Amino acid sequence: MRKLTVAILGASRDRQKFGNKSVRAHVRAGFEVYPVNPNANTIEGLNAYPNLASIPVGDLDRISIYVPPEVGMGLLDEIKHRGAREIWFNPGSESVELLRRAAELELNPICACSIVDVGMSPHQLSDE
Repeated sequence: MRKLTVAILGASRDRQKFGNKSVRAHVRAGFEVYPVNPNANTIEGLNAYPNLASIPVGDLDRISIYVPPEVGMGLLDEIKHRGAREIWFNPGSESVELLRRAAELELNPICACSIVDVGMSPHQLSDE
């Protein structure tokens, strides 16, 4: 059976940041994880990618976003072009303008915590 794929936009090497916790949570949940951070080569032992276009798979099952809304606004066209069944805007990554534009691009944004969606609490991942 094929593993579900997820790109984590705003993945972080800092284990206290949600962009790192999401990488770990998705790995534990069985996803094939692609961290996206233009300033990192690896995150949690996984190859990191500078942008969505550089991820070496076809369409993704999920893109989970952990960047500020003003950064996310500049990434919406790339997100649309990349193709993903689910686009998750985690708390703090969304704004009214961003969600309006995402809807115009027919991205069908999901505004919720993707860590909770995979059955974990961000607090579970804090003490590692």
